[in-house]
Amino acid sequence: MKAPEILQSARLVLRRPTAADAQQIFERYASDPDVCRYLAWPMHRTVEDTLAFLEFSDAEWQRWPAGPFLILSASGGQLFGSTGLAFENKTLASTGYVLARDSWGKGFASEALLAMTTLATTLGVNRIYAHVHPDHKPSQRVLQKAGFHKNITLVHEFSFPNLDPEKLFDVVAYSWGPDQ
Repeated sequence: MKAPEILQSARLVLRRPTAADAQQIFERYASDPDVCRYLAWPMHRTVEDTLAFLEFSDAEWQRWPAGPFLILSASGGQLFGSTGLAFENKTLASTGYVLARDSWGKGFASEALLAMTTLATTLGVNRIYAHVHPDHKPSQRVLQKAGFHKNITLVHEFSFPNLDPEKLFDVVAYSWGPDQ
């Protein structure tokens, strides 16, 4: 079963990104050092970096039931950020989100993650996990509000390339599943 390429929630539209979105993704969040600080992927230095992400996104959508989604305002279409499901197999996926600075603190991340857990259930996913830097308390609260449970803190296990590309950091692991 394939996911729909457009999802709707109370305030958001989540849709599959396209190459036409590259400039806006780059400008709104992918090139902002404050936004990218705690992300697992390097901040985009050029629009070509964003286009490479969009090629990756297309490959994920071809291989798996879903992939990355953009997060947009349901009233007006403003780009807020992105989320999605990254599959390891048909029943296990990871998720996360990134929002432009002017979209922080408005509940959009929680709403987007709830849409991802609903989609995951529809697709037969049994477990979703997310990794968060221990100092990123707002993201930990968002995951908890979306029904994720804190599992463990892994020591020196994870790369946050925008903090220090040479260092492995501790990471807090969260999971969600229909049976929790």
